[in-house]
Amino acid sequence: MLMTFIVLYLLVSMGIGLYAARRVKNTADYAVAGRSLPLAVVIATTFATWFGSETVLGVSARFVDGGLGAVVEDPFGASMCLVLVGLFFAYRLYQRNLITLGDYYRQRFGRGIEMVCSAIIMISYLGWVAAQITALGLVFNLLTQGVISVPVGMVLGTSIVLIYTLYGGMWSVAMTDFVQMIIIGVGLIAIAWYAAGLAGGAGKVVDYAVREGKFQFFPTGGLKEWTFFIAAAITMMLGSIPQQDVFQRVMSSKDARTARRGPVIGGLLYLMFAFIPMFVVTSAVLVMPDVAQTLLKDDPQKVLPTLVMEHMPLVLQIAFFGALLSAIMSTASATLLAPSTTFVENILRNLRPGMSDAQTLKAMRISVLVFTACVLTYAILMQGTSIYELVSGAYQVPLVGAFIPLVFGLYWKRATTQGAVVAVVLGLGTWLLFVATPALAEAFPQQLAGVLAALAGMLGGSLAPQLLRDHKGHVHHFEGSAG
Repeated sequence: MLMTFIVLYLLVSMGIGLYAARRVKNTADYAVAGRSLPLAVVIATTFATWFGSETVLGVSARFVDGGLGAVVEDPFGASMCLVLVGLFFAYRLYQRNLITLGDYYRQRFGRGIEMVCSAIIMISYLGWVAAQITALGLVFNLLTQGVISVPVGMVLGTSIVLIYTLYGGMWSVAMTDFVQMIIIGVGLIAIAWYAAGLAGGAGKVVDYAVREGKFQFFPTGGLKEWTFFIAAAITMMLGSIPQQDVFQRVMSSKDARTARRGPVIGGLLYLMFAFIPMFVVTSAVLVMPDVAQTLLKDDPQKVLPTLVMEHMPLVLQIAFFGALLSAIMSTASATLLAPSTTFVENILRNLRPGMSDAQTLKAMRISVLVFTACVLTYAILMQGTSIYELVSGAYQVPLVGAFIPLVFGLYWKRATTQGAVVAVVLGLGTWLLFVATPALAEAFPQQLAGVLAALAGMLGGSLAPQLLRDHKGHVHHFEGSAG
């Protein structure tokens, strides 16, 4: 019975996505929904894109194991990312009428930085999309009680998401996100209500969390502990800002005001709803203490699904897996589309100039298919890695390689192409050095070292030539070689 409802839900989701695909007439429709989405849909699509498998399964597992301090990257950093995008980036980027974030790098710093930063953004999606595909495999494995293996579940779930994303692009993503946000909200609230009753009331769950120190957020150690805490906080807070999926939601808005308000409201909603899975998993520890403790040692990501499957009625099982699949599919569709449009717009079109709009649209669809095959293979190979680790690790690359050029390009007139080049080289180089040298990474967080090196590179690379020219009496140009 449960599988019947889930299959029906998946068919309806595909139907909505394919229906929305009828609106796609050109590249702008496919990539940014013709820049026509109203506020409610922008809120829904920013919320639903962020609310993925890591929120329901990964964050909740980390919280029950380590408390709030263990989830500083997500949901706290992730939600603040959307708020910061709305407050400081949306308006300035929307005014430029761009298709991808790579277009901005080209306008500001030239084609070299465009291609490098676009490649950085694309690579970062491997971990994030792999997390969603891993979760799809896990869900189908649980629903069929092991009849469908995790790898087969990965292939099955990915194929469903691929169908409507391939045809409808951003229009399909936006429309399915809107429906899926409603399902996520209603489903999780109902489950939390029932879980609280099973555990003896919400007050008892909260008291247990307080008693176990789960609400300890800030580190209690010295400088080293604070340094790693700050590094964890900025990984998604800042590393997610130069991301194509976030940028697509901004550019898909019908006007600049919607582009600013949508991410802020979506980010705050995301933070609120992210606490619900944490609450439910804490309830599970009280409801089924022995089973929960075993799962926490074996696979913490199974605690919440096990509670639902073994202790809740069919209607809530349907609500939970509907909400979980909605969360995963909404994030997966967005993260399949984003790197594919970036590749075509900012790498392929530089290699093959003169492509028509029809050729570009066809290339984007082919890229979605190829990227999906690549990331599915990566997800299968990475089995055993936690969903939370797959996601948080993905954002270190754009943080050290693409964030500084974006911020300084928008807010510092003296930023130059030379500065951007040095920032990217030093940021990525330092990060890779720390990754390859465990002793360094244990002493100082690799992502913080990388972003500080990128900052020094931008300042030094931009100012040094200008100061030399000033010293010789020449006038310098602030905008760099790309204007």
